[in-house]
Amino acid sequence: MSTKDRDRLKVLHEVRQGHLTQREAGEQLGFTDRWVRQLLGRVKKEGDRGVVHGLRGRVSNRRLPEKVRRKALKVVEAQYRDFGPTLACEYLVKDHQVKVSRETLRQWLIAAGLRRVKRRKVEEVHVWRPRRSCPGELVQWDTSEHDWLEGRGPKLYLVAMIDDATSQAYARFVRQDSTEENLRVLGGYLKRRGRPVEFYTDKSSLFTLNAPVPEAADEAVEEELTQIGRALRELGIGWIAAHSPQAKGRIERFFGTAQDRLVKGLRLAKAASLEEANTYLEGEYLPLWNRSFTAVAANPTDAHRRLSREHDLAAILSHVEERVVTPDYTIRYRGKIDQIGRRDIRAGLRGGRVRVERRLDGSLAVKFREHYVSTAECQPRPKAPPPPVSSKKPRSKAARTWMKGFNLQKSPPLWAILKAETSPHPDTG
Repeated sequence: MSTKDRDRLKVLHEVRQGHLTQREAGEQLGFTDRWVRQLLGRVKKEGDRGVVHGLRGRVSNRRLPEKVRRKALKVVEAQYRDFGPTLACEYLVKDHQVKVSRETLRQWLIAAGLRRVKRRKVEEVHVWRPRRSCPGELVQWDTSEHDWLEGRGPKLYLVAMIDDATSQAYARFVRQDSTEENLRVLGGYLKRRGRPVEFYTDKSSLFTLNAPVPEAADEAVEEELTQIGRALRELGIGWIAAHSPQAKGRIERFFGTAQDRLVKGLRLAKAASLEEANTYLEGEYLPLWNRSFTAVAANPTDAHRRLSREHDLAAILSHVEERVVTPDYTIRYRGKIDQIGRRDIRAGLRGGRVRVERRLDGSLAVKFREHYVSTAECQPRPKAPPPPVSSKKPRSKAARTWMKGFNLQKSPPLWAILKAETSPHPDTG
């Protein structure tokens, strides 16, 4: 008997003793007069157990058959042992035609000893930030390092972008978290959805430089940009730096879900390479995410802006550096010398600065002001041959007789030699 049942029983006893009327008891219990009279009749007939509901302790008529319970537990134990109840339910319906609710399966797993009940930890509470109102107004961008293939293939990184208003996601697996790979993912996002208003990232060296603090407040400091920062500026996209992982919690939660659902999906798909992982990611996981885990924007107006003719992605999404043209119309880049074509020589080129673009496809483009110039790699000059070795044999020491009998230590001092040369000879006196 529950506490609520005992409270009801106390009020009914007061009615039976004449301390309360049926209407007053109904007001205290929230019942009608008719239901109070029925409870009084049940208590008189059955005793105190009359206030307990008649279905309590009985098996529900909607209880699933025992056969379904055994099949579900057998499949989960064999194939989905480390799956959560929600994900296991989806695969049971999809692959085994076993339809069961998440909570029912959780209770079955706990009773069978296949799942342990974890006490929830009290986490630090952070100030909640509302979503942006329009899609494309703010996009969070980050990379997750995880054992995505569980040892079946090479180490991969997941580069993801998620819209702050709708949680629509775009992601790709890459071999390394480098500027080049992030620019490739950025290009794929821009081609598919257009230019967002702002990107929201962490303070990784891919996005910002740790510049020294100026000594004086009014000291002029030249702004330095990373390759990604330069590309975003040329595309007209803003950039916001997050000061903590909690600040970009939307994409952190995306990675948390992916490290559970995506890892298990790749395992069932037997993905063992970068290509197979991206095939499953684009064909199965991202459509599921964008269909089931997204929200409706407060304002349906899409803030993405389309790419125009001035946005040459091949040029913008490249590694850009500046070089000075030498008097012989050559530039030096990465230990090589490139000669500018004769037809592209124009006024101001010699001694001027050119923009050198090493593009994602490996090609090299050189731009002077608003025009691209053709270049050709100069072949290195052949090295001068070493001097020929003399064929003459060195003379032996025995053949050198001009210093025979000469001993500097036993010779007279220099002043004695000079005195002897200046003094008159006795025969000539």
